[in-house]
Amino acid sequence: MISPANSDVSTCPLNTFYYVQTGDFSKLPLLCHYPVKATYMSTDPDYLSCKKKECKRYQNGTSQCAISTCSGSLTFHVINIRTDIEFVLFSGGFEVPCILKKANPLKFANPNKPLYGHLSSIDSTGTSMKLTWVSGDEKPQQVQYGDGKSQSSVVTTFSQDDMQSSPVIPSPAKDFGWHDPGFIHSAVMTGLKPSSSFSYRYGSDSVGWSDRIQFRTPPVGGSDELKFLAFGDMGKAPRDSSVEHYIQPGSLSVIEAVTDEINSGNVDSVFHIGDISYATGFLVEWDFFLHQINPIASRVSYMTAIGNHERDYIDSGSVYILADSGGEVGVPYETYFPMPTPAKDKPWYSIEQGSVHITMISTEHDWTKNSEQYQWMKKDMASVDRYKTPWLIFMGHRPMYTSAPGFLSVDEKFVDEVEPLLLASKVDLALFGHVHNYERTCSIYKSQCMKLPSKDEAGIDTYDHSNYSAPVQAIIGMAGFSLDKFPSGINNSWSLSRHSEYGYLRAHATTTDIKLEFVNADTRKVDDSFHITKA
Repeated sequence: MISPANSDVSTCPLNTFYYVQTGDFSKLPLLCHYPVKATYMSTDPDYLSCKKKECKRYQNGTSQCAISTCSGSLTFHVINIRTDIEFVLFSGGFEVPCILKKANPLKFANPNKPLYGHLSSIDSTGTSMKLTWVSGDEKPQQVQYGDGKSQSSVVTTFSQDDMQSSPVIPSPAKDFGWHDPGFIHSAVMTGLKPSSSFSYRYGSDSVGWSDRIQFRTPPVGGSDELKFLAFGDMGKAPRDSSVEHYIQPGSLSVIEAVTDEINSGNVDSVFHIGDISYATGFLVEWDFFLHQINPIASRVSYMTAIGNHERDYIDSGSVYILADSGGEVGVPYETYFPMPTPAKDKPWYSIEQGSVHITMISTEHDWTKNSEQYQWMKKDMASVDRYKTPWLIFMGHRPMYTSAPGFLSVDEKFVDEVEPLLLASKVDLALFGHVHNYERTCSIYKSQCMKLPSKDEAGIDTYDHSNYSAPVQAIIGMAGFSLDKFPSGINNSWSLSRHSEYGYLRAHATTTDIKLEFVNADTRKVDDSFHITKA
């Protein structure tokens, strides 16, 4: 499946390097423009067995068939990506595709349709929520909410000129993987009540309206209770048999499980800490990701942190000089997910919900002691009123500890610079992604257990922070990307719980207790549970 329909579908065998530079080593059709979806005819068993045979030419004067063909069918899950699509049949396999036939281009009935609305918090009051959506139309639209209220959208977009490339390694975002993002609309719904339910719809009379959607505002910072879910490294997976760039096989089961949590009414917010869509320069993948998270992100506040696959690129100002973003350099991420950050390309912020203060950082931007971000972290965490929000949770993408081996899984310089600040600020819990599994530590500092949890009556690990010793840290990068297995014979005394399963973290914070659970998305069972308490 090709989009736009006039894309170059001749063979470009060297385009494999566009995929490899982002870390994707899967086999994909080496056409001169990225195919949105592809699959082999062998997925239809009737085609291989020639069950649907049709005679095209008979021998002269006889009923004996001279030439026959075998037909088959393929099914693709298609979403509205605004630009025309075209289906192409080719032979020669993925490595040397040879075009046999092109279908006529297909247009979407309404390429301007408002789609993929998702919510985020703009402050700690719980009285305002930002809604962001995508449309093919650049004229301002509206969000209509509550009892007759409305707000007009601010419209933005980005172009190929905003993507970055390198003379040595051309990026997919600049050319091969580019797809027009349309226009991104944002509007702030004001005058809401914290911890309350409202409905909204978005669009306009000229381009159409979304369905009316029920959503819930988060609790105001300083109130007694917060229920949230958190995870990292989700990405997306196809809902058909096609192959695509960077498939994250666990993402669908996690989305389904989280959707059920949202539908239960027991979730105030969701936190996604880096490696969001894994589009990495193949821009149409953002649309598929936004479509995938829509059942949850349209219902509750969906807060994010930037990861290496959103930001890192050569000579772009990122800490790590890698091509992980495919040339996106954070531009699509910041456009689709406008967080309450201080400025463009400064993707750090804090927010308070219920009894929790959350400090969200970028591990991809300078965090050394003389950096702007470090000084912001220090000031932000020092300013927390622990009577108002007794819990301080620190979130970022790259972890400080992991038992799973891997290239740049842990940057010791990051640990040396930032970990002392966590201890000095009395951070209760630090959550990270990047490594694709779940792992929980003791109360840890400089690779040493400062204190071990005790067991409560139910046998659940309980950390008593009435007498603070050090932060508890957890990796929660198990929301979609292929899992990192733990090696046998692990002997890290600080590692108390390890699971290489897809899932998410469920948290319930009151003023005296945080209950945290790792939920296995496939079984829906709690595979790990722990408490942090204060008198």
